[in-house]
Amino acid sequence: MSRVAYVNGRYVPHRDAAVHVEDRGYQFADGVYEVVCVQHGEVIDEDPHLDRLERSLKELRIASPMGRRAYKHITRELLRRNRVTDGIVYTQITRGVARRDHPFPAAGTPPSIVMTSRRIKPQDPKLFDHGIAVVSMPDIRWQRCDIKSVSLLPNVLGKQQAREAGAYEAWFVDRDGNVTEGASTNAWIVTQDGELVTRQLGNAILGGITRRSLLQLAADAQIKVVERAFSLDEARRAREAFLTSTTSFVTPITKLDGKPVGSGKPGPVADRLRELYYGYMDTPEPV
Repeated sequence: MSRVAYVNGRYVPHRDAAVHVEDRGYQFADGVYEVVCVQHGEVIDEDPHLDRLERSLKELRIASPMGRRAYKHITRELLRRNRVTDGIVYTQITRGVARRDHPFPAAGTPPSIVMTSRRIKPQDPKLFDHGIAVVSMPDIRWQRCDIKSVSLLPNVLGKQQAREAGAYEAWFVDRDGNVTEGASTNAWIVTQDGELVTRQLGNAILGGITRRSLLQLAADAQIKVVERAFSLDEARRAREAFLTSTTSFVTPITKLDGKPVGSGKPGPVADRLRELYYGYMDTPEPV
């Protein structure tokens, strides 16, 4: 069965899905995106993802092409047409098609929207049993990382550097020596004093939806989390480290820049939070 995409009001075969050459997403990376996870036919954290999508659009002054009910309808129609019960739905919205010019196009230019869905392989259990490796690199991104922009070139370079080093992820480090986040994940550590730490929200990081859910789950489980900056050196001395994202869930980090983190094995805090998150995903959300 061929895959189906949604492009500007039409369901089309995935192989034929296309946007105009002067779409501003292609010309300027003038757009935003979202990725939601689907598990056992349930869309995980759908409303928080739509909240973030609407915020990103507002920050870039791009009009939303449709209401929330329409987003949800198209999401489920794509899942149905593509027979996806475990996978992702990707949404990208740009400022639309206009003659190439840096300023915004004339009022009335409609935004472009593309939505796709696909199955994804389950996470390899070895990642959770043995943990993953992370490498650090300078954070060369722009100063509005809180916007989920399609402008991801530094993230691409970070992922490539990680892959070439045999690592799973890259952690970005700011000019003060503090970890901001991963190339596509949020960063967490457990200090030697047992403090669970993740960087506070602000322009330097994306407000991860899995991060948001874990903060609430940790609070419900009476696990104290401190939202603050932590340095790369502190991460290297940490008892545990892990990352979170829509598709990585809660993945333990056992090696940072080639050296073991803590005991070099996944720790109990990451294991506990992953267990809590799996339970959370198995609880159906109201549509």
